Amino acid sequence: MSVTKKRPRRKVELVVVSDVHLGTYGCHAAELLRYLKSVRPKVLVLNGDIVDIWQFSKNYWPAAHMRVVRHLAGLAAKGTKIHYLTGNHDELLRKFAGTRLGNLRIDNKLVLDLPEGKAWLFHGDIFDVTMQNSRWLAKLGAQGYDLLILINRVVNFLLQKLGRPRVALSKAVKDRVKGAVNLVSDFEQTAARIAVDSGYRFVACGHIHQPEIKTVTTPEGEVIYLNSGDWVENLTALEYSAATGWHLYRYADDPAMQCPADAETDAADQAADMPVAELLTSLLAEFKLNNAV
Repeated sequence: MSVTKKRPRRKVELVVVSDVHLGTYGCHAAELLRYLKSVRPKVLVLNGDIVDIWQFSKNYWPAAHMRVVRHLAGLAAKGTKIHYLTGNHDELLRKFAGTRLGNLRIDNKLVLDLPEGKAWLFHGDIFDVTMQNSRWLAKLGAQGYDLLILINRVVNFLLQKLGRPRVALSKAVKDRVKGAVNLVSDFEQTAARIAVDSGYRFVACGHIHQPEIKTVTTPEGEVIYLNSGDWVENLTALEYSAATGWHLYRYADDPAMQCPADAETDAADQAADMPVAELLTSLLAEFKLNNAV
């Protein structure tokens, strides 16, 4: 009986992941799990929209999505500090801001002291005019986006059968809409200006599904703007170490992720999936107990 050796995990001081949208058809949970198993972060920041409560349905919660939740719980149990920063699609968790469960803490924003300066992390939906003034329209748009992603998967399946390259329909639509381009630029400038005014060296967001690391200059000064992207279209994350600074990780550019999946699977992955209702009930019970202390 042959035994496949596990690949050594890369040690990373800080990993930032956002816009996973667990519970939707567009979520690439299996790929995210492979990435998370390839790194060993001291600190993991989940920067909003990890679980898509807006579109949550008990009829769609694949095993791969549960495995991501289970793996995150395992990381926390093994000593990784996890900061869950709430976004608009998981805004129901904002009532639990300040709650701590072992190494897991729920907040709306986070400031980290790095050797080069302070880093301000938050999801970014506060800058979204549609979110603030027309919440129903934002939710309708989210449903349309999820439908487009589902159609995209069918199209790519057919293209693969024909030996043709994959396409990203949602990305193509956004790239061709001038308003979307302006939205990204305005979002980056707004985040940069507020970060400079507050004395931060870095500002890291999610929300717009646009992975980026760049220096933004404002009349008041410069700031390093970062966006962790998403795990629906881009499959990206931010990584930081004091020796090398910030790095934008792209799943598609990682050779280790392009080979066939490892033969071995974690025992947890083979265990029966906990019913979603039971999982949520358990978490809520722990939250209430923690808040009562």
